[in-house]
Amino acid sequence: MRTDSLSWDHYRTFLALLDHGSQSAAARALDLTQPTVGRHVAALESACGQPLFLRSHQGLLPTTTALSMRGHAEAMAASATALARAASGDGDEPAGTVRISVSEVIGLEVLPPILADLQDRHPRLVIELSLSDAVENLLHQEADIAVRMVEPTQDALVSRKVGGIPLGMFAHRRYLERHGAPETPDDLAGHRLIGYDHDLAYVRDLAKGVPEFSRLRFDFRTDSNVAQLAMLRAGGGIGMCQTALADRNPDLVRLLENHFSLELPTYLVMHEDLRHAPRCRAAFDALFEGLKAYRAGDL
Repeated sequence: MRTDSLSWDHYRTFLALLDHGSQSAAARALDLTQPTVGRHVAALESACGQPLFLRSHQGLLPTTTALSMRGHAEAMAASATALARAASGDGDEPAGTVRISVSEVIGLEVLPPILADLQDRHPRLVIELSLSDAVENLLHQEADIAVRMVEPTQDALVSRKVGGIPLGMFAHRRYLERHGAPETPDDLAGHRLIGYDHDLAYVRDLAKGVPEFSRLRFDFRTDSNVAQLAMLRAGGGIGMCQTALADRNPDLVRLLENHFSLELPTYLVMHEDLRHAPRCRAAFDALFEGLKAYRAGDL
């Protein structure tokens, strides 16, 4: 396979074709002409010595070879994006783009004041916030900094432990006025419970020390912590919530504190190659101090 005549633009087009399924759609997504997309595909197929896409009534169908190339092309895309972020920095003053990967509930409910203050102090910083409960790969630099609920084990990552974020069982006063408050864990069987749709790894870890938690049967299920929080605020049932978030709403009442008192381990992580980059150092330090304040109930 000869690749010396290929550039990143060829692989970017290849990924767009995989995602969109036609040359015209890929051309629109990349702001290219359709003939240019066609030339890129032809160059890739010439280098590979075999077809990468088969034409059908459904559009372009990737061959087995194309599918096997996808992961490598996505790694190139992540590297190109990381390179662009690194090149956006300037001197010792924090400047340029920092991409932060964080769960939905932390990104929407906790980080905004921290990030607003950070950009007030460093106005040349540009923040990219990736909201997802999926773990983005810091080793491939899909993100610069991540807030994680599991301890990182890779040697190439720098991490600081924020500490355990307290969790408790809560319900809105409206719900309790209609249905009463449970006195024991067994009483929960007669209530509407808000919880998870899938048996997630960190949920299993949380439940290890609280046998009552593993026996719960949820009536409203979603893996989105934001949706769970919204249902709690709407009076839709009883569910787990970060205590610092619940404390912001005087109508959320803590229940069964002696039985359901958990902590969510929290770490701030970045690739070791970024530790001396002013843009990443400033963001990492601000996030750490802000999350510590949130954990202590001071944010």
